[in-house]
Amino acid sequence: MTISARAHRGATGHRAGLAAEAAVAAHYGRSGRAIVARRWRGAGGEIDLIAREPGRVVFIEVKKSGNFARALERLGGRQARRIRAAAAEFLAGEAAGLDTEARFDVALVDGMGRVEIVENALC
Repeated sequence: MTISARAHRGATGHRAGLAAEAAVAAHYGRSGRAIVARRWRGAGGEIDLIAREPGRVVFIEVKKSGNFARALERLGGRQARRIRAAAAEFLAGEAAGLDTEARFDVALVDGMGRVEIVENALC
């Protein structure tokens, strides 16, 4: 594969990831949960989306693939640890600090753009 083909493939994947995140953000917004951060980055890593529910912060990892099962397979243990580390860093800035109630969701997006949410996926 040539360098320009790799660059094009990477750019296409990046745009697909942004579109998946936008679909997930809209899904949470329709259910009344405000997205307060997109691609939040801390020293521990990056969190795709952060939402607020009454009394709770929801950390959302977005995974896109041809189907929901393959999308879920794309989340590994190492990445889950980085997400938890970044979430702890985010929560440290909250009024209740690490005592803030939080949930970790994985939002799966399939090849048709459908969204499925797995709540409490990173317990």
